[in-house]
Amino acid sequence: MVKREDIQTVEVILEEQASYTIIEICRHCDVTSDEVSAMIEEGVVQPQGPTPDAWRFPASAMERIHTVVRLQQDLRLNLAGAALALDLLDEVRTLRRRVRALEKLLK
Repeated sequence: MVKREDIQTVEVILEEQASYTIIEICRHCDVTSDEVSAMIEEGVVQPQGPTPDAWRFPASAMERIHTVVRLQQDLRLNLAGAALALDLLDEVRTLRRRVRALEKLLK
């Protein structure tokens, strides 16, 4: 019997393996290529490829860009502030995963 968790895990793995062009990122995230370039310079995302025409972005980049856009719109943060907030959110997620893992070990 296939469990729901197994299906979700497969979906996540397949999604993580997907890659997107800058045009797809711009279209899906409703940003311009200049905004994506600024996010690259700020370290929000890191494309693979030698030139903008050849850049490929992992699926995680789309989520990160969406988050930065929301931080900029909702909290009126500039790009540097949104990038810092994104790093802090990543750290919180990592720490929460570690806490859950430690809690499992203690049970």
